[in-house]
Amino acid sequence: MSATQLATLARTSAPQAMLRRFLALDAVVTGTNALAYLAFSGPLGRFLGVDSTLLLALGAFLAAYAAGVGLLAARRQPPTLGVQAVVDMNLAWTAVSLTALVLWLTPSTAGAVWTVLQSLTVAGFAGLQLMALKARQGSSD
Repeated sequence: MSATQLATLARTSAPQAMLRRFLALDAVVTGTNALAYLAFSGPLGRFLGVDSTLLLALGAFLAAYAAGVGLLAARRQPPTLGVQAVVDMNLAWTAVSLTALVLWLTPSTAGAVWTVLQSLTVAGFAGLQLMALKARQGSSD
């Protein structure tokens, strides 16, 4: 993705604003997912074919993670190490989710599709955040 496409996606050409927006979007999507897992773990667990206790645990983790990402997004200049940690965690989440799907989860068809889609979404956040971080670093040179 070019810098122009990235700026169009973020609706700004300022690298700092792009980075904060991609972090904020990640926090909102992750937080929404967390709330759904926490509030509807039983019905979602049955629909997705996964244990509701697993969804509760994931929901609690995701709520804390979303709060941390949101705090980074709220900073005028999110620290590079913090942003890199978010990128790394997003990539790890993607890898663990897909590995779990192959090795030990036995979800319903909807659960398998959901796992792949959320993994791709999280990987997309990581890519956008990394590109915005690099654009910010390039603009300060």
